[in-house]
Amino acid sequence: MDYLKAFAVGGLICVIGQILIDKTKLTPARILVTFVVAGVFAELFGLYAPLSEFAGAGAGVPLTGFGAVLCKGVIKAIDEQGALGIISGGLSASAAGISAALIFGFLVALIFKSKPKK
Repeated sequence: MDYLKAFAVGGLICVIGQILIDKTKLTPARILVTFVVAGVFAELFGLYAPLSEFAGAGAGVPLTGFGAVLCKGVIKAIDEQGALGIISGGLSASAAGISAALIFGFLVALIFKSKPKK
């Protein structure tokens, strides 16, 4: 049942992204930023934690989950460090995910050779 919930919520987030691509003139970069900001605001207003508990990876893996992690890290760091936490909190909370993306991106770049567009 956990897999079904994760698939349904993650799929719904992707459907929203596809609708934004098809029905608006937003660029993919703006849509990605919109998802991150939506995750920040959902976490800020206490909506993302229940969704994440319900859907697990279906809510944590998409970019909305990244925004929620950034927000959670900033809130925790502000409580511990004060205003300095605004800068350091999001980076320390999301460091593992950012590092993994950089490392795996580098490894893929080493393995596969890019080709120019024709």
